[in-house]
Amino acid sequence: MAKHGLGRGVDSLFAANPNKIEKKEAGEEAKLLKLSLIQANPSQPRKRFSDEELKELSESIKQFGVIQPLLVKKQGPLYEIIAGERRFRAAKLAGLTEVPVLIRDYDEKRSKEVAIIENIQREDLNAVEEALAYQSLITEYDLSQEELAERLSKKRTTITNSLRLLKLEEEILNYIREGKLKEGHGRALLAIPEGKKRLELAKECVEKNLSVREVEKHGQNQETQKKKDGRKALSKQFTSIYKDLESRMGENLGTKVKIVPKNESKGKVEIEYYSREDLERLYDLLEGKGRE
Repeated sequence: MAKHGLGRGVDSLFAANPNKIEKKEAGEEAKLLKLSLIQANPSQPRKRFSDEELKELSESIKQFGVIQPLLVKKQGPLYEIIAGERRFRAAKLAGLTEVPVLIRDYDEKRSKEVAIIENIQREDLNAVEEALAYQSLITEYDLSQEELAERLSKKRTTITNSLRLLKLEEEILNYIREGKLKEGHGRALLAIPEGKKRLELAKECVEKNLSVREVEKHGQNQETQKKKDGRKALSKQFTSIYKDLESRMGENLGTKVKIVPKNESKGKVEIEYYSREDLERLYDLLEGKGRE
């Protein structure tokens, strides 16, 4: 087999894979290019490449060649990868000296957009890389989440849920990058207030291999406890107010008064009387006759 892994030539290769090759654009050139003339894209959204997956792809390339060309652009004396860095790395690992490429005349902004979208469409980014890619497109092109969702043919909730992950602490994001936690774990952890408790639970997830459901349950328990604590604090605050009102009303009426709340805005007032005459006195006071 030839060192480039293509025994049939570029044209026959393109014809044999019509579904995997992008349509040729005006000014586009298809050719074989030496690996030594190709450089990685610094704006590549994918930052981590699995050694095991690269090895598997390199073995496939040794047998069948690089089936899908790399997308590159001219950058001085070299060519910068727009899409296909994984294939580029695997080809080097397989010992190839040249690979098929499509050369396009893209500016920096267009190159970045294509690189990000190509990686998102391949669905092999980890959840954090995908979220950062969405964020980059939104920022770079001043898009709303709805506009980006439409452009990528995805649901808006998919974009929203992905971007929410970026609210997690960097340590937790690294767990997701490394595959120690899943995206679902990350979303469940968002229900925990940021800070020490969230980090501790994330570490516990990793150490004890907790399921997403277990994390969600923990978050629900935290929320329930938070509400209980809030109610207790509110109850304590209102208890103090009620005691003061009871005292003032009791002094004005000359008897014992008790406020019995049902909730924050409803309840009843109990006024004690000790004889029929006392009841008539209280009635007159409440009617305003006692003030005449």
